Amino acid sequence: MRVEHVGQEVVVNGWANSVRDHGGVVFMDLRDRTGLVQIVADPTRNVTGPEAHAIAEKVKSEWCISVRGRVAARPDGLANPNLETGRVEIEAIEITVFNAARTLPFQLDDKNINEEARLKYRYLDLRRPEMYRKMHLRHEIVRAVREYFYKNNFLEIETPVLTKSSPEGARDYLVPYRLQAGKFYALPQAPQQFKQLLMVAGMERYFQIAKCFRDESQRADRQPEFTQIDLEMAFATQDDVLGMVEGLMIEVVEKFTEKTGKTILSKPFPRFSYDEAMRRFGTDKPDIRFGLELIDCAPYLTETQFAVFQQTLANGGQVKAVRYPGGASIPRREMDELGNLSRDWGAKGMAYFLVDDEGKATKGPVAKFLSDTEKEALVTAAEAQPGDLVGFIADQPETVAKVLDRLRRFIGDKLGLIDKNKLAYCWIIDFPVFEKDEETGKLTFAHNPFAMPQADDLDKFETDPLAMRAQCYDMVCNGTECASGAVRIHVPEIQVKVFEKMGLTPEQIQSRFGHMLDAFALGAPPHAGMAPGLDRLVMLLCDEENIREVIAFPKMGGGYDPMMDAPSEVEPEQLKELGISVSGD
Repeated sequence: MRVEHVGQEVVVNGWANSVRDHGGVVFMDLRDRTGLVQIVADPTRNVTGPEAHAIAEKVKSEWCISVRGRVAARPDGLANPNLETGRVEIEAIEITVFNAARTLPFQLDDKNINEEARLKYRYLDLRRPEMYRKMHLRHEIVRAVREYFYKNNFLEIETPVLTKSSPEGARDYLVPYRLQAGKFYALPQAPQQFKQLLMVAGMERYFQIAKCFRDESQRADRQPEFTQIDLEMAFATQDDVLGMVEGLMIEVVEKFTEKTGKTILSKPFPRFSYDEAMRRFGTDKPDIRFGLELIDCAPYLTETQFAVFQQTLANGGQVKAVRYPGGASIPRREMDELGNLSRDWGAKGMAYFLVDDEGKATKGPVAKFLSDTEKEALVTAAEAQPGDLVGFIADQPETVAKVLDRLRRFIGDKLGLIDKNKLAYCWIIDFPVFEKDEETGKLTFAHNPFAMPQADDLDKFETDPLAMRAQCYDMVCNGTECASGAVRIHVPEIQVKVFEKMGLTPEQIQSRFGHMLDAFALGAPPHAGMAPGLDRLVMLLCDEENIREVIAFPKMGGGYDPMMDAPSEVEPEQLKELGISVSGD
């Protein structure tokens, strides 16, 4: 409703956002998904009859109503410049109540609603304009994604939701098969096998806005069911896939920059090998919106007499450091906090020295244990400036990486070095093929079991499998993994070798993956793909830290849905029909 509609008779439907009775004249703000418009029920105006006025006096907040009325300009001095419809109002002729609303469990304008209450009454939570904006942005992003793939000659193909259990990195959700007790479908953790089979089938370019299911620990950026932008390309190299997905991200982000304020930090996206990312940032998910890269101190400590550093290096550990700009002037309690955080994250503590006004490391617990030559070299290596603090972690490589990654991000956030409106995308490539399972000590896949090893590493299956590198890649944005993919194995003999190194028996391989191996033996083309997370993309563009904010009906921690009270018990007859019994514990 705008001034150009003045004099027209209209019908508007929606919810009473607020109701105000000014001495017999009733004002209502009617809300629908497009915004608010003011309704006036004034018995002194000839358009509003007694019946419409009587109904208006009864209407309460969040009643669902329809109003037939005449658009009028607001009186002089009463326009609302903060409202797009603020220069007009609708004089009520007829009001119809579709549905009255009892007292709400919470007020929609309350900013401090308990999340469990929001999710229990999610249909009310979604009425709020800010939630509608997120859902609308998600809709527009999905449409933009589809348009991008259509113009790049991809086919949108749906794959099954009831499928076979296979190792994908998390536990499966199982669905019992009623016709034969003891057999189960699994909900797909990803359409991995189906999209590879589509390449064997000659579809060549496939994509899907795919629902995926993983029974894993819940956290702010995870849900048991989530949506990913799944794609696969036949006759494609790693560069082909990275170029396609990078183009998608740039197009989507820039299309919505005006709405979101988000811009991409650097194009093309920088690429880091897995080893380089771990060396420079301590993580394969680096936030590159700021510097403070990690410093390997070993080259400067070859003759150190400091026992802690000396023994750590002699035992195969690492000594690495991170710079805290201006850290020499922070209170002692904040310095102690850095040590406490390091211990919380797994280290024995954090050693440090402070850089004085002359650029020398003269103070701090570790300063007295290092030689002048070592301190000078470390100050230079850290590019430390007067007034900086340089913190050291000495431990095994996994602990050093984990703790310094956390410290680096803590310092960057503390100093305000992170531009919240920048999206710093990067690629991580050349992941290991295998890693050791911490519990069993056996080899397992580091990324996924279908990733093709680098051609130069194919001869290392028997000699040095942990040194093998895969044609795998992750897309990272602002320290969060946003997509994962690989050039796939399309040669059955190589796929069998990967499964064998993971400890699968020939019977297990045939039982779980026989259909894949048969397909690979029937003219499978080389192929590669990826799967950006749609929920995480929307979360980044909405500047949200919790993925539940951008999903219409999400689950709480533990996968519980308070709105539907799910999961829930089922009738004994249903279990009997499925041949299932539930143990007492």
